[in-house]
Amino acid sequence: MQFAKRMEAFGTGIFAVLLERKKEKIRQGVHVIDLSVGTPNIPPSEEIRRVLSQAAMDPKSYIYAIRDTGELQQAAVQWYRKRYGVELDPETQVCSLLGSQEGLSHIALTIADEGDVVLVPDPCYPVFGDGPRIAGAKLVYMPLKKENDYLIDFSAIPAETARRARLMIVSYPNNPTCAVATPEFYRRLIDFARENEIIVLHDNAYSELTFDGIRGGSFLSYPGAMEVGVEFNSLSKTYGMAGARVGFCLGNKEVVSKLKLLKSNMDYGMFLPIQKAAVQAITGDQSCVETTRQAYQKRRDVLCRSFSEVGWEIEKPKATMFVWAPIPKSFSSSQAFALELLERTGVMVTPGSGFGPSGEGYVRMALVQDEDEILRAAGRIRESGLFK
Repeated sequence: MQFAKRMEAFGTGIFAVLLERKKEKIRQGVHVIDLSVGTPNIPPSEEIRRVLSQAAMDPKSYIYAIRDTGELQQAAVQWYRKRYGVELDPETQVCSLLGSQEGLSHIALTIADEGDVVLVPDPCYPVFGDGPRIAGAKLVYMPLKKENDYLIDFSAIPAETARRARLMIVSYPNNPTCAVATPEFYRRLIDFARENEIIVLHDNAYSELTFDGIRGGSFLSYPGAMEVGVEFNSLSKTYGMAGARVGFCLGNKEVVSKLKLLKSNMDYGMFLPIQKAAVQAITGDQSCVETTRQAYQKRRDVLCRSFSEVGWEIEKPKATMFVWAPIPKSFSSSQAFALELLERTGVMVTPGSGFGPSGEGYVRMALVQDEDEILRAAGRIRESGLFK
């Protein structure tokens, strides 16, 4: 059999290696504490689940959805108006996604042709690069450096590269570095995109998971943002609906219309009961959002305190459901450290190198375990002697 050359860009990578090692440890009878994958263990509120289950019992729910319901479009508009102070047209500026990852996988197909330049942060959520690769685009990394608070340095992007770029992917609060962007950053981003005629995709999946009084916002709330790009938002983490796969593309009418056109040729829309549950999530009682935020903040505090007590000094992240932690100086490879940590402690983390070249020297931990499990992980790390 012969397969497409584009598949050569998608190797098995460290994630598959870690999964196999995890299975091996479990076969050996080891209880693995998995902090590697950002799979939330906080479920949706009871009301969201009630709406979903009632709609799923309706026989009429099982037709093709074809497109977003007017109810869902209006709910998204209401959500962005109330939460972010952003006005949107429900017909032309809102497109649902079968999870943000689906949109991130496909949007470059509507913007970039073979060989076109796409600017991608480094480190980044892997699909930021994988989507443009599917489109045959040329990736140019924008290193996120600690000395710049992990913000993109626009002055470091060569002028010729900026002129050639068709799409620029940006994400704050940031996965994996947990950085939060400033208003000044967004104003510079919009100016940079306008000057170089670049379409901006801002991924805003973690705007509600901000800590210590920090208030998340929207790229679209800044003057000029609608002219240069779109924002993706997700109900996965904020509302615990990760498995339901609900996201949105919002903003620039031309970008939204092209994505809608592509999707109309690829899928039949979101399951109607999930649309109803999404409406309930973003228009109903929002106390669940604060409850979720407090849960992640408490887990962050427990992890950073307990790990620091055993010798792993970690800065408290300002946002997201992750922790970005330096590896011990005795290791030169984040992959080698992650594998050694799993072998000696049964604690599983993701090597920073899996998020791009600039992620080397760090690992990412997801706050997806309860506090008792986090403390158990800290105890195992203490016993391992890795941080003596």
